[in-house]
Amino acid sequence: MRSTLEKVIILKGTSLFSGTPDEVLAAVAGQMRDVTAAAGETVIRKGEPGDSMYIIVRGRVRIHDGDHTLTYLGADEVVGEMALLDPEPRAASVTAEEETELLRLDQEPFGELIEDRVEVTRAIMRVLTRRVRALDRETVELQARLAERS
Repeated sequence: MRSTLEKVIILKGTSLFSGTPDEVLAAVAGQMRDVTAAAGETVIRKGEPGDSMYIIVRGRVRIHDGDHTLTYLGADEVVGEMALLDPEPRAASVTAEEETELLRLDQEPFGELIEDRVEVTRAIMRVLTRRVRALDRETVELQARLAERS
């Protein structure tokens, strides 16, 4: 089990919490749980209700829809953050590619945190906006390739 200080250091290394003050990070860290996933273990299953996010501390995960791989994520990256804002069913599965250590943050304590700290809300909005922009770029590139084929 990691100490609060260790968790704060990990949180600072993520895009989601990099600009968050230490006292806020300490509050977040106090709500996080250590999780270890063995290679091949599914951490998040597509279709299940979303109620938590994970920060990858060590290891690598595959984001996928069945056999179709969407991407891979590694240390200091965040997965499942949309579930903190919206408990819709998970859009994809997340499976550990190797033994992976994660920190889990559940929706309820996170909700209490963002009520008090607007900078955490802004950080999540930045991460989600970057991901939407990346998807937009990929869509435009895919449309261009399809147009070339026709």
